[in-house]
Amino acid sequence: MTGPADRILELRRLIRHHEERYYVLADPEITDDAFDALMEELEALERAYPELVTPDSPTRRVGGRPAEGFATVEHAAPMLSLDNAYSEDELRAFDERVRKGLDAGDGPVGYVAELKIDGLSIALTYEDGLLVRGVTRGDGVHGEDVTSNVRVIRAIPLGLRDAPAGRVEVRGEIYLPRPAFDRLNREREDREEPLFANPRNAAAGAMRNLDPAEVARRGLRAFVYQLVLPEGAPPVAARHAETLDRLAAWGLPVARGWRACAGIDEVVAYCAEWADRRGGLDFETDGVVVKVDALADRARLGATSKFPRWALAFKFPAQQATTRLLQIAVNVGRTGAVTPYAVLEPVRLSGSTISLATLHNAQEVARKDLREGDLVLVEKGGDVIPKIVKPILAGRPEGSRPWEMPRACPVCGSALQKPEDEVVWRCPNPSCAARIRRSLLHFASRRAMNIEGLGESLVNQLVERGLVRDFADLYTLNAPTLAALERMGNKSAANLVGEIEQSRTRDLWRVVYAIGIRHVGERGAQALAAAFGAMQALIDARPEALETVPDVGPVVARAVRDFFDEPRNLALMARLVTGPDAPLQPVAPAVGAGAATLPFAGQTFVLTGTLEAFSRDEAAAAIEARGGRVTSAVSRKTSYVVVGADPGSKLEKARALGVRMLDEAAFKRLIMD
Repeated sequence: MTGPADRILELRRLIRHHEERYYVLADPEITDDAFDALMEELEALERAYPELVTPDSPTRRVGGRPAEGFATVEHAAPMLSLDNAYSEDELRAFDERVRKGLDAGDGPVGYVAELKIDGLSIALTYEDGLLVRGVTRGDGVHGEDVTSNVRVIRAIPLGLRDAPAGRVEVRGEIYLPRPAFDRLNREREDREEPLFANPRNAAAGAMRNLDPAEVARRGLRAFVYQLVLPEGAPPVAARHAETLDRLAAWGLPVARGWRACAGIDEVVAYCAEWADRRGGLDFETDGVVVKVDALADRARLGATSKFPRWALAFKFPAQQATTRLLQIAVNVGRTGAVTPYAVLEPVRLSGSTISLATLHNAQEVARKDLREGDLVLVEKGGDVIPKIVKPILAGRPEGSRPWEMPRACPVCGSALQKPEDEVVWRCPNPSCAARIRRSLLHFASRRAMNIEGLGESLVNQLVERGLVRDFADLYTLNAPTLAALERMGNKSAANLVGEIEQSRTRDLWRVVYAIGIRHVGERGAQALAAAFGAMQALIDARPEALETVPDVGPVVARAVRDFFDEPRNLALMARLVTGPDAPLQPVAPAVGAGAATLPFAGQTFVLTGTLEAFSRDEAAAAIEARGGRVTSAVSRKTSYVVVGADPGSKLEKARALGVRMLDEAAFKRLIMD
């Protein structure tokens, strides 16, 4: 008969096997429910037999409390950058240098070609097969210890199979898959937050988050590609190709698609092949890394102060195409923001067909002077988000006119409004069908009320048939009504009713986030719920009381008051939460609980100019992870203005108001304290 120790070992083996199938190979063998059942059984056994818990158990992934900050760690060996090549001629010149350095004459050199993952470089240290540390690349000599965040990335094993005794370091790349990146940007767009330019920035921002639970929600993955052994340790393989096989055998995630190449001709062919195929991948790649295969040859070639002589990064050419701009249409978001987008004559780009592109706002359209009928140059921003680079004026039709923003909502006909200090036009009608559709999807989303099964197609039917006009109407739906809709059977209808019923007692912060107050994201909703403890108290809060809440500044406070000062919203809250027959009974923390203790709590930052070590999103993520808030406008209540190269008018306003300013060096010191 199998005892608890044997069953625990078997469960850990099964869970890691299925993690690899799902997170590494993208080929799952069981359903999510079946996987969750395995994890729940393991958790139950470990609770019953705590003496059998080990550091590499899958249940040990998520640490409880956010970290205080990231320690700086020196790498065992420098993490050097790679020299770049942009053409076949430069690839062949690299081969000539390698052959010359090895005295190889005209004979071919063996290479390994791997896709260059566009993410965040990471060094993972294992002691006797157990993960003990994860460190970012940093400046190549020192990096940040992000072990707590690495442990929640399910593609990275906490323990290795049949690994050598002692210490080994594995290097690789943490990345955000394209579907997760698209989902993240949709959520940020719904909250009217700046979009991440590419998955690399999103991954870097996530890894600098001090709360591992938040990191886990991003859905990060990883690939490894290098093994660093302690000085004097015997090699595990003679060639890089053998090393990659060994890493995979240990249970580490190695990207499929690498190829051993007998000479530079095969390398060139590999690069050309993946330049065309990369659009079909679910991760971002910006090129190919070419490495000398034989480790002994690498040792002979050595490195410069910046680059290894045995490796090169071949960068794919920019993916652009020309097509016709058929129409400039507008989209209505859940907060009423009306934004233009381009309808294009379909064109093939980066492995997919593009027919739509973002245009951001009316000012951007005017700045580029885009007109319907124009021939335009299109590219994928970061190879992901289609955008129009510019119009090709030689192809502009005669008689074309500059585009103008419509003055009425295309869905409900309400006159659009634009505050003087904003660039976005808005539909003011909270009953606009387009706003209701988007609002319902946000309300039901996982991080809000978590009503599984309430997707876009069903929401469209509910709104079109007049069954749901606001959030409160969701709680009047019954199974027979839902079963009569398209693609809804009795079982699906019953399941959805069950999900709606379960949502009646969600946490208060989820309700605050779900109702869609402009500028209020998850963190702000949590702070408001913790500060006021009940929806009615929040509704009654005065602006000055709102502004004292951590993570809530003047802009958010004004947005909260504007929302609850609208009579139609107040009536909705009575039907939804505060009235005697309201369906929601949110679970609220005690008033004042959870006050922020992070170092930047209550402080507001403004970023201006270009920073060398951070993208704008990375700097904002570092501030927000420490409890601060980033705003776009300088005021007397601004705590700091972070000034990079080529600052704009915000610098002059900060000087005029006497706001404290930080250059990049001071900003780095502040976030590292």
